[in-house]
Amino acid sequence: MRKRKRSLWGAGVVAGLLLLGACGDPGSGDAAPADLPEASESAARSGSSAGPSTTPRERAARNAPDKPARAPKVLYLGDSLAMENQVVLGQQLKSRFGARYRSAPYSGTTLCDYLDGTGEDSLVPDKDKAAALVRAQRPDYVILQFWGNAWGYTPCMKGITYDKRRAEYLDRYAADARRLAAQIRGAGGGRTRVVWVLQGPDPITPDRVRRVNAIYQAQARASGGLVADAGKVVAPGADRYTWVEKLPCTAYERAHAEYCTEPGAGLTALHRDKDYLHFCLAPTTAKSRPCPVRSPGIRRMAEAVTSRLASDLR
Repeated sequence: MRKRKRSLWGAGVVAGLLLLGACGDPGSGDAAPADLPEASESAARSGSSAGPSTTPRERAARNAPDKPARAPKVLYLGDSLAMENQVVLGQQLKSRFGARYRSAPYSGTTLCDYLDGTGEDSLVPDKDKAAALVRAQRPDYVILQFWGNAWGYTPCMKGITYDKRRAEYLDRYAADARRLAAQIRGAGGGRTRVVWVLQGPDPITPDRVRRVNAIYQAQARASGGLVADAGKVVAPGADRYTWVEKLPCTAYERAHAEYCTEPGAGLTALHRDKDYLHFCLAPTTAKSRPCPVRSPGIRRMAEAVTSRLASDLR
């Protein structure tokens, strides 16, 4: 295990460079896709099927009737994790409670990219800033999923990185979370709720993601937002912040062979080899894209986010 950790630390910089400009969080900032089409019946079934659940309360929330009196409008923003997750999440939200769904993720971004006033320093164009989209779409929920962009690939962070300027990075990240929540609330007239998606383990800087998640939780408490702990379902049950490449297959994954990648061993892959950040099991490409293949980690996280919204809608 110690040898494995050393190899992960040594591979960190190399992995970051390989992901630059591809599907990685240090991505190219490709244009966001337009509104996703309605999921086909077969795709909706596969995308919305029940996922892993760790407590009786979570199982009860998942299995309870979810159709609200009015279909909610949901806006999904984020970095490359949102880029790869967006289709599956949209399918689950639409299938489970008929959500009207829009996504506008950009790879390589962090919170500051979606703030008004960042101009040319942002990887997100003005038309897709969070406040602009909220004013145009009038969503009930804005889901935010950001890994944290700790390596300084977006200009709006002004070179502040976790490894070189740790305290400043965390202070800046907390300040941006407050500003972004305030801009979304203002644009939505106080009716739009922000859903902060907690991230899974990071093997290179394990304490960083714990601190970023704490910022999200604090901001949700301070501004009436919600927290969806999607990172929990891609971590071992015994340790929320221990990174693993594979986990035991859930009952759903065992029943659906495409989601249990090593049925003989009872394991499923969450990541591709040498990509500890993303959950798409297809190779990364120079142009960011939604994940084109069934990927257990993506389905698990999408189900966790969908269940959190479902519990709020009751």
